[in-house]
Amino acid sequence: MFDELRYKDEGWYGKDCSRRPLNEDFPLNQSRYRGASILLARENFGCGSSREHAPWALDDFGIRVIIAPSFADIFYNNCFKNGLLPITLDKAVVDRLFREVQASPGYRLDVDLEAQTITGPDGEVLHFNIDGFRRHCLLEGLDEIGLTLKRADAIRAYEKKREAECPWVFNAIH
Repeated sequence: MFDELRYKDEGWYGKDCSRRPLNEDFPLNQSRYRGASILLARENFGCGSSREHAPWALDDFGIRVIIAPSFADIFYNNCFKNGLLPITLDKAVVDRLFREVQASPGYRLDVDLEAQTITGPDGEVLHFNIDGFRRHCLLEGLDEIGLTLKRADAIRAYEKKREAECPWVFNAIH
């Protein structure tokens, strides 16, 4: 995740990152942001990240929420598939959040997915919209496999019925 920005040297597959020199100027390497689970980002975040590896890397790092004015479409969809919450807020609001975070060490945002709100340290509440189905899946911890497994009994019943109706499809002709 952000390899060229996080480290001073060149990384490669299999290299032990714990021994690499960190770029202390990169925000996520600074102690004040260590352990952060919310990432503030700029426009079209995730552009060029059309595979699920980008959300995987963010999740592995501990990021659970990304707030930006806009997201690349494929990245945005992959976030939901991998349990990350991408929140779109107006550019002016995101700019203000960046300024407030920079000015206040220990600045904290609380995200409530169920209420679709973000609460700042001063008590200000920002509202965001997420598609109801995606919200449900995130709240329930469901990915596409989990959604399918919730219907396992209905799928088994359907398959049993289809086998009785079309035994040649199931190589069950006796």
